[in-house]
Amino acid sequence: MTSPWLRRILLTNLVLQVLIVVTGGLVRLTGSGLGCPTWPQCEEGSYTPVLHDAITFHPFIEFGNRLLSMVVGLAALATVAAVWRWARRRTPMWGLALGVLALTLSQGILGGITVRTGLHPTTVMTHFLVSMALVALSTALLLREGEPDGPRSPAVPALVRQLALATAAVLVAVLVLGTVVTGSGPHSGDADEPARFGFDPRTISWLHADAVMLFVGLVVAVLVATTLVSGASRSRGWWSAVLLISLAQGLVGYTQYLTGLPEILVLVHMLGAAALTVAVTGGVLTLWDRQRVGTEHEPDRQHLPA
Repeated sequence: MTSPWLRRILLTNLVLQVLIVVTGGLVRLTGSGLGCPTWPQCEEGSYTPVLHDAITFHPFIEFGNRLLSMVVGLAALATVAAVWRWARRRTPMWGLALGVLALTLSQGILGGITVRTGLHPTTVMTHFLVSMALVALSTALLLREGEPDGPRSPAVPALVRQLALATAAVLVAVLVLGTVVTGSGPHSGDADEPARFGFDPRTISWLHADAVMLFVGLVVAVLVATTLVSGASRSRGWWSAVLLISLAQGLVGYTQYLTGLPEILVLVHMLGAAALTVAVTGGVLTLWDRQRVGTEHEPDRQHLPA
């Protein structure tokens, strides 16, 4: 048994990792990325916005995101401390917790590089993708906390697991292409001097849409497979959520494309990307089971019906 505080801390960490994605999107969509034009200070000689007659709302939005990033960092430290206190012998929680802390600290450094390079789309893109990796690690950590401590064994045949892993790989491609779309569109993060990739937004958008269609097709295949396999009800629930979120994301994506990328829909799309990362991570990890120590289990005992 572990302390109930462990799960609370892990859940808080996951929520904050998702929330920082939303506030980072708000910074970009309001053109406040250089509201604090330097780093680690907000302005030369001050770590906070300096009030003057010509000040706008941009410094406060960017500074608010920086404050939240500090809270996220504290949550990552608390996660490591909690795992060390209550679960350091539970494989692989210790490694996952250290991964969350390391990537969270790297986000602070990457944020500084992003500001000092004038919001170059490559650094902004990397910033978002690292956040998605943090969401995935935080989800895995939370799921592992709820499992027993026995050995891990497959809950579905190898073919289904390989299909799910391929689906997760396509999701990575979808996320990368989505950031390229953003880096080629109107929302650069800087209201005065936008930095763009220079790609044709229409072409990149359709390439992103093609990858999404492939992803949805694979999700349907995994969902059908987990429906046919006995003993995979837990994973089937996750993949059902993946399909629903994917369809909602597709609807939002096409709507924002046809309506000129309104800021609120772009923000919802970013939140959906984080939710999709959570769901796919859960869907993949629950294709394996952990048994309680002392219980018998035969791996790969589930079969597709004849």
